[in-house]
Amino acid sequence: MRLAYDGSGFSGWATQPGRRTVQGSLEEALKLLFRRPVRTTVAGRTDAGVHARGQVAHFDLTEAEYRALPRGKNLTEDQALLRRIRGVTSRIGGEVFVHEARAAATGFDARFSALWRRYSYRIADGQHRWDPLTRSTTLWHPRELDPEILNAEVQVAVGRHDFLSYCRPKDFATTIRTLEEFCFVRKDDGILVASLRADAFCHNMVRTLIGAVLRVGDGQEEAGWIQRRLTEPVRDHRTRMAAPHPLVLEEVAYPDDDQLAFRAEATRARRRPEDIQRI
Repeated sequence: MRLAYDGSGFSGWATQPGRRTVQGSLEEALKLLFRRPVRTTVAGRTDAGVHARGQVAHFDLTEAEYRALPRGKNLTEDQALLRRIRGVTSRIGGEVFVHEARAAATGFDARFSALWRRYSYRIADGQHRWDPLTRSTTLWHPRELDPEILNAEVQVAVGRHDFLSYCRPKDFATTIRTLEEFCFVRKDDGILVASLRADAFCHNMVRTLIGAVLRVGDGQEEAGWIQRRLTEPVRDHRTRMAAPHPLVLEEVAYPDDDQLAFRAEATRARRRPEDIQRI
């Protein structure tokens, strides 16, 4: 499935007891459709309040369940799947919309087969750019920022590094990632948009990177702050996460079908310290 959602009313993607989540709501809808529990696997878990425009997830059906989807109508199984999923997800209140649903190629895994994920982050820097109509997806920043200064600061983060300083590490999980793109662009409407693309992101990585570069843009830290935090990993009182509501998972890319299984196997291999690009 390729889906989009407004994350404002959710406590993130992942199912949590007693909390409303995207995964929990989606799996309740699928349970209604298939009359049994259905577990989903997602390309990238998003935090509370974070949105998605191009999220990807997969789930497993039996052959009989898949073939029975058209129910005698003049539809392919994939056409019927999309129509019926949209029917049950409409009960989520319009906060989740499934753009595509179809049988996956052999070896596909929404998480491990992905080549990269891309996020965007919108900033209205300066009160003259604050628009109440877009406040739910845009950071209102009180001071104007210089994109040239921001871009000069973040380029050192591009490459393969241990992003421990910019992540909330999990037990037995690596914080080594390959950041392929990190840049700021001033759009025609004056909004400053950050774009970040990586093979994968650690927990809180995007928001912490944005929070760090904003400290440089505001003059709270000197140029080179991003690099110093990479070379001397530390999480302290100066580690600040930017607000979640301007963050959007824009797209997830996958290899050709004949490379899906190979990519998933390669991704599962733990990233090694010797693979880090030294700076």
